[in-house]
Amino acid sequence: MEPITTYTGKVAPLDRVNVDTDQIIPKQFLKRIERSGFGQFLFFDWRFESPGKLNADFELNKPEHQGASILVTGDNFGCGSSREHAPWALLDYGFRIIIAPSFADIFYNNCMKNGILPVQLDDGQVKKLMKNAEDANYELTVNLEEQTVTDALGFSETFDIDSYWKEMLLNGWDEIAVTLRYEDQITAFEAK
Repeated sequence: MEPITTYTGKVAPLDRVNVDTDQIIPKQFLKRIERSGFGQFLFFDWRFESPGKLNADFELNKPEHQGASILVTGDNFGCGSSREHAPWALLDYGFRIIIAPSFADIFYNNCMKNGILPVQLDDGQVKKLMKNAEDANYELTVNLEEQTVTDALGFSETFDIDSYWKEMLLNGWDEIAVTLRYEDQITAFEAK
């Protein structure tokens, strides 16, 4: 995984609450066995009017939000089933940071395990960011080391993150990478 230390990116607003994993990545696309290639199916039922025809009214299809890598969304993002494919689709589409007032627990952990930083800010702060994101050039900077979210307009807020996940994301480690840090000890134990 790529480390996240200080990250600046264009922002896309998704002003919806209770976005479930079935909407993030519909069930018919869960047949793939690799982690890549899911981005094309992200929010499929909202992004497309029919196969191959984009819904011009959907937030992420608007020209001003193309290339966004930070998603600002509503309360309880990632609820529903525990499918890990949801963060895979978000990451493959290009999102590295998701900001919301709250996340479903399993989704939150799946994001961390897959290199996406989910940031919880209060509802008022999220609404302000969504309003600012109406500007096509709006960017946020997320500093994981300092646990801050800032912009060029004077917005500055802190967020909480568990120290374990913070270390994992700062170093770009997944759980396999952490295990491999002990490869010599594992090999020595097996040799006994």
